[in-house]
Amino acid sequence: MTATKLPAADWTHDPRLARLVAALSADGGAVRYVGGAVRDTIAGLPVSDVDLATPLEPVEVVARLKAADIRAVPTGIAHGTVTAVVEGKPFEVTTLRRDVATDGRRATVAFATDWRDDAARRDFTINALYADPQSGAISDYFGGLDDLAAGRVRFIGDAAARIDEDHLRILRFFRFHARFGTGAPDKQALAAVIAKAETMRALSRERIASEVLRLLAFDDPRATLELMVGHRIFAPIVPEIDAASLVRLDTLISNERASGSKADGVLRLIALAPIAPDEAASMVGRLKLSTANRRRAKCARIAGARLSDDPRHLAYRMGIEAARDGWLLSDDRSAATQALARLAGWTPPDLPIKGGMIVARGIAAGPLVAQLLAEVENRWVAEDFPDDTRAREILDQLLEESFQ
Repeated sequence: MTATKLPAADWTHDPRLARLVAALSADGGAVRYVGGAVRDTIAGLPVSDVDLATPLEPVEVVARLKAADIRAVPTGIAHGTVTAVVEGKPFEVTTLRRDVATDGRRATVAFATDWRDDAARRDFTINALYADPQSGAISDYFGGLDDLAAGRVRFIGDAAARIDEDHLRILRFFRFHARFGTGAPDKQALAAVIAKAETMRALSRERIASEVLRLLAFDDPRATLELMVGHRIFAPIVPEIDAASLVRLDTLISNERASGSKADGVLRLIALAPIAPDEAASMVGRLKLSTANRRRAKCARIAGARLSDDPRHLAYRMGIEAARDGWLLSDDRSAATQALARLAGWTPPDLPIKGGMIVARGIAAGPLVAQLLAEVENRWVAEDFPDDTRAREILDQLLEESFQ
């Protein structure tokens, strides 16, 4: 075990966290920070969530929280996790555990009192780091500090065995490699995830989508995705993602950077999907994304086939999101940059003319009103959305032409 000190960070001075630590560590209790907060602080990255581990069993954790007037939410109490809400800020507190049985999708656990047992059931060495809240001393049972310093993502113990415990760890390996890895991936880990890729068929599509979207949200995940495609990691779960998908993703990321657009995991997933609108929507749907995202995939591809339209005209007809998506996926970077600049900060206006205004001019309500309204709209859009006065002039001109 390697020991060092947790670097100073804003979150370690949070009085809400101090209050929680005091409640759990009083009268012989023990608690340590664990996982991402420790890892990211050492790596110099921002921390948003802080998790804690304790030998105290959930019933005792809840009792201590209530005694300290801290709200306890039993978010995963069967697996030992209680969410402590301190002045509106949630912190996950989990009892030390050891695995009893697993089927690759979920584990049966028993509570433990040994910190090393708890560390041994975690996936990667860099995620099995604990820090004492009082002294800052870090407990590292499996060389996580060295791996973090080396930019190496390594399974704890036998990689194949860790994957058998939870097949999602295959995708998690690539996500953590994209974030923390430098150079070639760990050989044992890579060999294991390649050999076990087919086991991901047993995973729920929601869990798969969550991991893929988190990977895609990184600033530049392309090298990791190339690794995954090259080793056919996606084949058992999303076979549509192939070498051609990576070309489309490269185009999107280039357009994002040229236009100053933020990384969007969902749009990047759409970029990886087939070009045909229905096929793109089908892939997104199979991953159990929302109906809105399935519609977004289809509309993005339809908009992509209509980029000859003025960007604002396209946005008016299909919506700002569809127009932006279509242009971000365009392989004409210069045109995309100009189009996206034209759409920036613009909101499609409402047509100033309503059907009642046409009826008020003597046209009987019915199909003719709808036809005239559609033609007014077409001319108004073609003139780039002029003001109300001009819209009424367009209507008057159209009525004159219709009854000459």
